[in-house]
Amino acid sequence: MAGELWRMGASDLAAAIRTKKVSSREVVEAHLRRIEAVNPKVNAVTVVLDDAIRNAEAADRALAAGGELGPLHGVPFTVKENIDLTGSATTQGLVAMKDAVPPVDAPHIQQIKAAGGIPIGRTNLPDFGMRWHTDNGLRGATKNPWDASRTPGGSSGGEAVSLATGMTPLGMGNDYGGSLRWPSQCNGTAAIRPTLGRVPFASSLPPEDFAMTLQLFAVQGPMARHVRDLRLALSCMSAADARDPWWTPAPLVGPAVPKRVAVTVDPGGAGVDPDVAAGVRKAAAALKDAGYEVEEVAAPMVGEAAEIWRQEVMAEMGVALLPILQQVACPDALKFIDHALSAAPGVDYAGYIMSFAARNAVARAWTQFHERYPLVLGPVAAMQPFKVGFDIAGPEQVMTTLRGLRLVLVCNLLGLPSAVVPVGMANGLPQGVQIIGNRYREDLCLAAAEAIEDRLGVITPIDPA
Repeated sequence: MAGELWRMGASDLAAAIRTKKVSSREVVEAHLRRIEAVNPKVNAVTVVLDDAIRNAEAADRALAAGGELGPLHGVPFTVKENIDLTGSATTQGLVAMKDAVPPVDAPHIQQIKAAGGIPIGRTNLPDFGMRWHTDNGLRGATKNPWDASRTPGGSSGGEAVSLATGMTPLGMGNDYGGSLRWPSQCNGTAAIRPTLGRVPFASSLPPEDFAMTLQLFAVQGPMARHVRDLRLALSCMSAADARDPWWTPAPLVGPAVPKRVAVTVDPGGAGVDPDVAAGVRKAAAALKDAGYEVEEVAAPMVGEAAEIWRQEVMAEMGVALLPILQQVACPDALKFIDHALSAAPGVDYAGYIMSFAARNAVARAWTQFHERYPLVLGPVAAMQPFKVGFDIAGPEQVMTTLRGLRLVLVCNLLGLPSAVVPVGMANGLPQGVQIIGNRYREDLCLAAAEAIEDRLGVITPIDPA
C-alpha cells in the first residue's frame, strides 16, 4: 500500500490514517518523494515545507494518544502562493514579494489545519494571479503534464498540475476569472468554485483590502482529483471568521429540488471546439443515466455577462493595479495586461458605475432561470488548452481567450457556485465540464459532478508526458 499512497485521494488517505493502515508520516513522505521525482519536469510545486514531516509525526502521536481527530487528520495538502500560510512567503509570483511571510494563516487555511490537514508545499501562479497561463519572473513557467506545448491554465495552474501528477491529494486555490476551473479542465482534475461568502478569506499582507471586483468576483476553493474530496474539504473550510465581512452563514446542504439540468453546449452561441462539445454531451448522457432530466437550452445573457466582467475588471486594473504591476511584474505579465487593456474599449467612471446596474439584470435573469433549471451544465472553456504563448501574442488572442471562458465568467460576475469534473480525453487532452448552481447550492453542483464521475471515471494521477 505504501508504494501507491500518492495515487490516493484525500478522503481515502484520511480513512487509512484513522484506521492505522498507514501512518501520516508515510503518507507525507510518499508525496514528498513524488514531488522530488516529478516536479523538475513540470515546475508546479515552488516550495517544499520543512516542517511537513515533523507535523506528520505529531499527527501520528495524536492518533496514538486517542484524542479527537479532525476529518483531514494527517492528510497533506498544498497551497497556492497568493494565500497566506505562516512560515512561507505569499509571493503572488513576484520577485518583490519573495520574502513576504505572513504573521497568520488565511482563515480557510487555519480551518483546514484545524481539521488535521498538513501543508507540504506551495504551488505556482502567474504574477498576482492575473493571467490564464501559469508563468512568472520569480518561479518560471509551469508545464502541462499531458502536453508541455499547451498551457496548464491559470491562475491556479500549479495546484492543478500538482494534483494531476500525484504530488498532492488536495490543493487550495482561488478563482477571480476561472482560476480554479480553467486549470482543472487543462489538467483533468476537479474543483469547486464556492458561492461568494461561503469560504472566509483575508490577507494579513498589503493590500489587506481589495478593489471592488476582487471583493465581488474572487473566492477561495479546494481542488482535488475526486469530487468526494472537494465536498470534504469544503466542509472543513467554510466556518465563520470575523476577518471576512462577506462570510455568510448558509447551510452546506439545501432543500431538495427537481433534478433538472439545462445543457448549454455552446454558451452564448459564440462557437465551441468539437472536442469540448463532445465532452459536454458525454456529461449530459451520464447525468441522464443517473436519473437527471436534461434539456439542451440556451443559458441567459452569457455574452453580456462576460463583457460586464471584462469592463469592470479592466476599469479597475487600469486605475488600481497596473501602476503597481508596472513596477514589479515580469515582461510577459505586463504584455498580457497591455493586450487585455487594449483589446476592447474601456469604460469611464460613469460606465463603470452603470455596469453594476447591468450586472443586476444578468443576476435577475439567472435567478429566474435557476427556478426552472436548478443546474446548468456546460463547458469550462469553449476551447481546448491553448498553445503556450497564445495569450500574449496580441489583443485579439486575449479576446479569443476571454470569449472562450465566457460561461466561466458568468459565475464570477454573479458569485455563483460551479463544480468542474473531467469527463475523459480527446486528441490527447483532458475534457472537462462545469456544473453551475444557484447561490449556496454547492451541494447540488457536487452531487451532479459525482454522478458524472461515477460513470465516466477519474483520469489522474499521471506521469508527465
